[in-house]
Amino acid sequence: MNDATFGDDTPVYVISVAAELSGLHPQTLRQYDRLGLVSPGRTAGRGRRYSMRDIQMLREVQRLSQEEGINLAGIKRILELQREVAELREHIFHLHNELNAARSAAARRATSARPGGGGGELIPVRRTRVTIFNHTTTQPPETQ
Repeated sequence: MNDATFGDDTPVYVISVAAELSGLHPQTLRQYDRLGLVSPGRTAGRGRRYSMRDIQMLREVQRLSQEEGINLAGIKRILELQREVAELREHIFHLHNELNAARSAAARRATSARPGGGGGELIPVRRTRVTIFNHTTTQPPETQ
């Protein structure tokens, strides 16, 4: 399914097909939905529709349960933490891009402030406070 309209997140599989693809019983899929482990899409008539990502998640839940011996509450917590880590990584990625853009802008300003490079503009620099494990230190701007 490489068609752009049917990506990994497109809910297209009815519960019987999702059960077959995941190797689970339809009642197990309903239980996982009730527990919030996997949340399939819904049709207008409230029927469940599973995406390929949902089916992969069902397989992972089953693996954690069967191979790792983790109970469903533990699996739910693991999945929540994995989602949180993914969100934090995305946030760090965006912050990293912003930092690189700010550094590039500062470098351009510093270059134009040199003699013969145009008018110089002073950029205020402030010290920051970093708190790590209830220990506060003041870092000079060069170490940030």
